Amino acid sequence: MNDAEFDRFARRYRDLHKANIAITGEEPEYFADYKMRDFRAHLERAGLPADGTYLDFGCGTGASIAPFLRHLPGARLTCADVSTASLDEARARHGDVVRYELIDDGDGGPPSCHDGAFANCVFHHIAPAAHAAALSSLRRRLKPGGLLMVYEHNPLNPLTVRAVRTCPLDENAILIRAGRWRAMLAAHDFTAIRIDFRVFFPAALKRLRPLEDRLRWLPLGAQYCVTARSP
Repeated sequence: MNDAEFDRFARRYRDLHKANIAITGEEPEYFADYKMRDFRAHLERAGLPADGTYLDFGCGTGASIAPFLRHLPGARLTCADVSTASLDEARARHGDVVRYELIDDGDGGPPSCHDGAFANCVFHHIAPAAHAAALSSLRRRLKPGGLLMVYEHNPLNPLTVRAVRTCPLDENAILIRAGRWRAMLAAHDFTAIRIDFRVFFPAALKRLRPLEDRLRWLPLGAQYCVTARSP
C-alpha cells in the first residue's frame, strides 16, 4: 500500500467501489455499516468501553466514520492512512468529528493509546513482506488487552475473486487466506484469535440474512473477520 496508489483514486473512490459491487444490489454504505456493527459486537463481547478510543487503520476516504459514530456515539476515533488525498477527502466529507493522522513511517502515533483498532479491507493492499511491520505498528498502538478487528476479502469465494480482479482499486491486491492470520497474529503475541466468515447473501436474498450469524464457520462468505486481543 502506498500513498500514490490511492491519492489518484481518492475523489472517485466511492463511485468506483459502487460500480464494482453492483452485483450485490447494495450501496457501499451497507458494507461499511456491516463491519461497524460487528466491531461494536466484538467490543461488547470483549468487555471494552463503548466510549473508548479507537483507531481506523487504513481509513481511506472515511467510509467507516458515519457508521462508527452511529454505533459507538460516545467513542473517539482516529482515522489513519498513508494517502494524504484520501485523508483530505475524508475531512471534506465528514469534517473534524474524528481525528486524522497520516501514516508516514509505519509506526507513528503514541504507543498503547487505543482500546481497539480495525483495518477494513486494508491488508490485501499491503505487500506481504510488509504485513509484519503493519501488525507491529498496530500492536504498538493498542493498550494491553485491546481488540484488533481485521476484515478481508475471502479468496475462497469466486464472486469475491472476480470482483477484486475487475476493480481498479484492487489492481495490486494480493488476497490473504483467513487461516494465515492465526500464524501472523500468534507471531505478534496476539491472543483470543477468532475467525468469522461474513457477508453471504446479496440484496436479492436479504430475507436470508438473519441466518448469517449461524454461518460464521462456513468459509464461503464474501469476506471474513478476524479478531484478536493485544498482549
